[in-house]
Amino acid sequence: MSSREDEPDVPEGTPGPADDGATEENAPSEVHDLPEVPGAGANAFDFEDAKPPRRRRRSKVAMVVATALVLVMVVAMAVPVSRDGILALWCDVTGGVCPGEPLPPITEDEEIDWRVRVEPEEAALWGNYVSLGDSYSSGDGAGEYDPETAEPGECWRSENAYPKLIEQEFDFVGALGFYACSGHRGSQMLEQVGTSESQLERVTENTSLVTVGIGGNDLGFISVLRTCIVRVPLLERTGCTDQETEVEEKMDAFEETLTEVLGEIRDRAPDARVLVLGYPRLFPEEPPGMYYTLSNGDQLWLNTVAQRFNDRIRDTAYRVDGEVYGSRQVGSVEYVNVFSSLTGHEVSADDPWLNGIVLGELGEGLKVDRASFHPTAEGQRSVAERVRLQVLEGPERVLYQSRDRLESVSPEKLSRELGGPLDPVNGESEDEPATDEGAEEAAEADSDPDS
Repeated sequence: MSSREDEPDVPEGTPGPADDGATEENAPSEVHDLPEVPGAGANAFDFEDAKPPRRRRRSKVAMVVATALVLVMVVAMAVPVSRDGILALWCDVTGGVCPGEPLPPITEDEEIDWRVRVEPEEAALWGNYVSLGDSYSSGDGAGEYDPETAEPGECWRSENAYPKLIEQEFDFVGALGFYACSGHRGSQMLEQVGTSESQLERVTENTSLVTVGIGGNDLGFISVLRTCIVRVPLLERTGCTDQETEVEEKMDAFEETLTEVLGEIRDRAPDARVLVLGYPRLFPEEPPGMYYTLSNGDQLWLNTVAQRFNDRIRDTAYRVDGEVYGSRQVGSVEYVNVFSSLTGHEVSADDPWLNGIVLGELGEGLKVDRASFHPTAEGQRSVAERVRLQVLEGPERVLYQSRDRLESVSPEKLSRELGGPLDPVNGESEDEPATDEGAEEAAEADSDPDS
């Protein structure tokens, strides 16, 4: 399996705005935007001669402060200091709560802290593990499918998918709820809330770990690939890059979708560690030549699309987790970088860890179907290693859980809760709502004539 030492320069767990690993183009905007300084805008000196002396002095002071901040940030970005140094500087300037620092002490209104500080592995294992997402999380392409899901239009859940490997790796107090489904989109996850088909409804309050890999279908990545591939390359050289504008628009829209998805998960499982996965690189960093109809330039462009999309996913996860940490909430939202998890084993390698193009029957030509460009069992194992390390190491900040939640959880409660109340097999039905233990005892007492 791969290790984090093979990662590109993209951090994997630090919440907040700072991120050296991102390029300037894709880095979270908070890193580069200086705090607004009143009176130091473009019109700060308009009509200054008409201002009274006090106001002129304030304008000059504001300008000096703004200039000083600019100089400080320029020096920080120019001098090769560590990421922690830049992050600390940013936190000092903005006055925000910074990762890696203890939260402010409890207030006078709080007699005791309702939270408990926990280690990363403990924070992930005390409850149920729920896996959400699309085909990259369901294991489509990895073989050994659950027979009930291995039909056209179904979820294609594999025994070799990374959620099943994570379940085997760790001793969860609860169990795995494996609900990732091939073909699903983030927008679909939101649309299905309140129905028995909803993935999000499977997340419940005693969920300790959620993994979610979603967005590829919102971006239409397979259709983008199909447009790139199914063409005559000598006559249509820009079939890939002509999609740039549409791809960017879909990325913009998905940031809002993912924010809502993470909000829904947090609402249902506020104590959970939520691990948000990106997508792996499909082609080598330096393609050796044509891959079917894809030129070297096409392959590099597709790689950059995946990287830029991962940047959007990562930044969204950071923003949500920054709100969690800064507002003294429990749980976490963490990004898992799997971009380089297939390095050396891309589609054109001698030993690929993902499926290439699936060929149709004789005379049908090239066919790009659901399993194309999806990890094999070996690829899923490499992705699982990235997730495993994230579970063990956690984010680069402290983790908290609700004291009451940890004290009240039990294996019996976890078993009853797995799948959520709308689970058509194990959940409550609308006609026969489940009763708690107290209600069951009361019902027995009412039915006893001697009581």
